[in-house]
Amino acid sequence: MSRPVIMSMLAGAILVASALLGAGPAPAATAPVAARASAASTASVARPSDVPAEFGSDWHDPVTAAPPVARPSKPSCEVTLVEAQFRDFTPYTGTYTPPSGCGDRWSEVVLRLEGKVKGRQFDRLGYLHVGGVEILRTSTPEPSPDGIEWSVETDVTRYSDTFRRGHDVEMLIGNVVDDTYTGVLDVKATLTFYTGRPAVTPDRVLTLKDGTLTTPRNSERVIAEVYATGSGGGCEEVWYLTVPNAAPYSCKADNGPYREVRIEVDGRLAGIAEPFPTVWTGGWSNPFLWYVIPGPRAFAVKPIEYDLTPFAGLLDDGRPHRIDVSVVGVPEGQPGWSLPVNVLVRQDARRGHVSGALLRAEAGDLTDSSTYTPGSEHRVDTAGRHRLTVAGYLDTSHGRVVTTVSRTLANTSTHRWTDGENTDGLEATWTDDEVVTVDGRGPATTTRTRRAYTMDGTTTLGADDRLRTVLTLGDRAAVAEESGDRPTTWSRLDDTYTGDATYTVGVPRDRRHAVATTSERYRRQGSAGCYDRSLVTVQGTLTQDRARC
Repeated sequence: MSRPVIMSMLAGAILVASALLGAGPAPAATAPVAARASAASTASVARPSDVPAEFGSDWHDPVTAAPPVARPSKPSCEVTLVEAQFRDFTPYTGTYTPPSGCGDRWSEVVLRLEGKVKGRQFDRLGYLHVGGVEILRTSTPEPSPDGIEWSVETDVTRYSDTFRRGHDVEMLIGNVVDDTYTGVLDVKATLTFYTGRPAVTPDRVLTLKDGTLTTPRNSERVIAEVYATGSGGGCEEVWYLTVPNAAPYSCKADNGPYREVRIEVDGRLAGIAEPFPTVWTGGWSNPFLWYVIPGPRAFAVKPIEYDLTPFAGLLDDGRPHRIDVSVVGVPEGQPGWSLPVNVLVRQDARRGHVSGALLRAEAGDLTDSSTYTPGSEHRVDTAGRHRLTVAGYLDTSHGRVVTTVSRTLANTSTHRWTDGENTDGLEATWTDDEVVTVDGRGPATTTRTRRAYTMDGTTTLGADDRLRTVLTLGDRAAVAEESGDRPTTWSRLDDTYTGDATYTVGVPRDRRHAVATTSERYRRQGSAGCYDRSLVTVQGTLTQDRARC
């Protein structure tokens, strides 16, 4: 049997639809709830004798090694945003009312999404909006016949300005339910508001209106968030595997796989970033890799952040300014990316208008080269690189402040495959280095961030119709802050997933004879402490849950 690997990745066309959330009852009234201490609880681990020889009709509920959201030991209030079942592409709509009994300044706000599904279903992409502000972008696990439950928690304190007023709520997890795909997505989303010393949060949370942004005239810090996802069931869902048009492969994209998410202010380049190469829970042709441990960020997409403060002197004129977000490398006219934008603003409380100007905006030449080498093993080597530096000043109530943002992107990859794509492999690295310096009346502060994403995997379809995928994914970041020449805080993150899964293709589920070993180790060290947790699964059974710090 010859079956192109990439096509099995995209089976069902709406695998991770551009899809997004549905209908249900109105949100419940607020009610006080007991605060929960933040502790990494371990999951139940099976004994070796309980591990099956192959996957059955049920497996462990999805779990990740990432730490839970730290929660303060303070009184709290809970608001239910959504209770809905998603069967199609009808969004859920409701209303949000701020909590009563917890004030309107909170020490922390935590979003929790709980879901359950059973039967057969693809992975689906979803969003949750409050007052037009995107507070969550997520994807779903694929279920077992007997059913699974999962949960996602994120710290959404930075959106407190939105939560102080009532708003419309919209959620969508686009889904298809029929005689074959029977899984109905049953979800509940809540916000928990913790009292105590109020957190320092943005003064305003804004969205674009007809592609334009109007900021308060006294804005002194402007951060744009973009929840960038390649999705929609087409080749941009696996953009990192695309090849130049000259190469004989099932997913093509003009010049190849280099992607860059950029933001422009009034037509001028203001920020660049590497997109994170998210692998959804049907990815790499092999759902058995992801049934228990998802890939990094699959359940909670992290937005790209752009510091637009150098442009604040232009934005602070009280007029609407055009904001455009685009993805370099996507063939013209081809859909496949979702790019919603939030803008977080800090204001100068002592001035009604802050003046300033853009000092420099210097972009290096974009390098984007993909070289195809034909042979019994086809090969595409890609190298991309870009840099941007922007600087601007503001005359604030506490003096002139100059902000300089420098960002350097790089991507290298080698993609190898055979005729028919029965062997298909990729080794790739993306780096995104950023330096932000703020120089005002006191010592200059500098924040250096180095992000690195890696993917190293191969899928092979044998003559016996056994498909095997071996894959390692890495999500790493190092952040260091200094005041003058004195280091202040630092942190390092290393989230590594590994998987090896094999099953028989083209047969009913109960005849696939699937086996898989998957693992994740999440390590975080820094001036704030240490966290280190490892998980291992075999045939969908959790066999190790180890904490080291």
